[in-house]
Amino acid sequence: MPGNRAAPAAVSGEAIAAESVACLNSALARLRDIWEEIGIPEDQRLQRTDAVKRHVNLLLTRMIEEEENLKQRLLKSIDVCRKELNTLCMELQLPPFEEEEESTILQLEKDLRTRVEVMLKQKKERMHELKLLKERDQDLCDILCTSPYHIDGACVPSLQELDQFRRHLAGLSAEKEHREAEFKSTKKQIILCMEELDRLPDTSFERDVVCEDEEAFCLSKENLTALQELLIQLEEQKMKNQVLCEELRSKITELWERLQISEEERDAFAEYMTGSKGKTIKALQEEFDRLQELKLQNIKRIVEAIRLEISSYWDKCFYSAAQRQAFVPFSSEDYNEDLLCIHDAEISRIKQYYESHKEMFDGVQKWEENWRLFLEFDKKATDPNRFTNRGGNLLKEEKQRAKLQKMLPKLEEELKTSIIAWEQEQGQEFFVNEKKFMDYVAEQWETFHQDKEREKQERLMKKNRQLEEEMYYGSAPKTPNKRRVPGPSTPSSKCRKLNGTSISSSSNSTLRSAFSGTMCHSPVSRPPVCGGKPGLPSRTPTRVFKTPQPKRLEKNKENMSQLNGTAMSARTFKSYKI
Repeated sequence: MPGNRAAPAAVSGEAIAAESVACLNSALARLRDIWEEIGIPEDQRLQRTDAVKRHVNLLLTRMIEEEENLKQRLLKSIDVCRKELNTLCMELQLPPFEEEEESTILQLEKDLRTRVEVMLKQKKERMHELKLLKERDQDLCDILCTSPYHIDGACVPSLQELDQFRRHLAGLSAEKEHREAEFKSTKKQIILCMEELDRLPDTSFERDVVCEDEEAFCLSKENLTALQELLIQLEEQKMKNQVLCEELRSKITELWERLQISEEERDAFAEYMTGSKGKTIKALQEEFDRLQELKLQNIKRIVEAIRLEISSYWDKCFYSAAQRQAFVPFSSEDYNEDLLCIHDAEISRIKQYYESHKEMFDGVQKWEENWRLFLEFDKKATDPNRFTNRGGNLLKEEKQRAKLQKMLPKLEEELKTSIIAWEQEQGQEFFVNEKKFMDYVAEQWETFHQDKEREKQERLMKKNRQLEEEMYYGSAPKTPNKRRVPGPSTPSSKCRKLNGTSISSSSNSTLRSAFSGTMCHSPVSRPPVCGGKPGLPSRTPTRVFKTPQPKRLEKNKENMSQLNGTAMSARTFKSYKI
């Protein structure tokens, strides 16, 4: 405790004072002894004693003054340190310094002086860091062409302000890296475009971009925007050159085909069939002009070639005869430049028409191909010779036919949906052979069903005629006789003769089974239906067929089944006379 510490100090101070008094008394006693031995008179002794006293007093006074001066200096230093601390705390934005209670003047001065030194060091460090940050900020602002960070360089920044400044510089550094990467990438593309266009930098800005050092380029937003605009202009020009080259190449290839240019000439020009540089464009234009002159010299052959191409596109676009005849110049024989221009315009128009409708026409073409294949399989299905095939082709055809029969309606629905969407988008109707596609499909199906119905009626009529003929003349066997294996024949004892012809018992049993029902008579022994009386002129008999009654028809079917099951035909029976 401060009181406890002061007590021993006071005791020791009093002891030192007592010793000092004792020393002074001892010194005075010694001086008096010396003065006695010397024999100095008493008055001089008093003078000398007074001189010692004055000397001691002066010494003590000086010592007291020195200590008082020290005290004043310490108090003055404390006042100065307090003022400095207050100022530094305000500048550094720190809380005020709190002094320790019951501190001595010397300890207080030491604490304040130490605290001032620490805070002065902090101030110096902050100001130095602020200086470095401002220099870095100025460099980045010069590169990015932006305004410097607003901060007072004369004031000591706070820790929070320094941290914000650091984050600001980190953002500027990242922005600089981003802009540098963008600049380098855009510059590379600009150089490639200029090389492709065979173009040199014209303006000062282009020279700064292409020719100057990358670090010297100002990465401002305005410059980067101008850089992007320059790249867009170059790419647009490059795209135009590519489109122009493709158009020229397409026209050149078309003229080569029309003019029947040899492969040697085409191969000699092959190096210019790729790329879009200035020299390539010049070479393509010269070749196109040359072919144009040749085209004018061979108008008739070119027009005929264009007509063939127009015909092929008419087929692709499903043009009707009326639509084809509407192009009157197609049949003109007056071959001149005007006719060639008309044909060129027509082929360009119909190509554009085909390309704009290509998806629809491809779908219709697919339906047409599947429809023709379906008709072929249906036709084969009615061919009786198809049962003689080998290798399972009949089964494959039936599977394909069933697959097509399921696929066609599905394809029609898809086309219907696509056509409706296309018509709504284009604002016009889609025609095939001057008809709406679904009407065209319905017409094809109607024709198909009519043909099937007509074939069915023809088969029914043919079957009825055959049945009437069989009822009138007798049925003919539908199954050929089985061949007998040749071998030794054993004569039978039981045989009967029919009109002088010997028939075995097996044949006789066959005859009995054949004639067990209604007997079929030979038409030779039947008198003419419309024969006249003797002596009258004969007329050509007319055959009149009557529809058999149901009962007779059923009975005749039984006879037919029995006759068809025998090994002998009806004509064989006619050779015998019973």
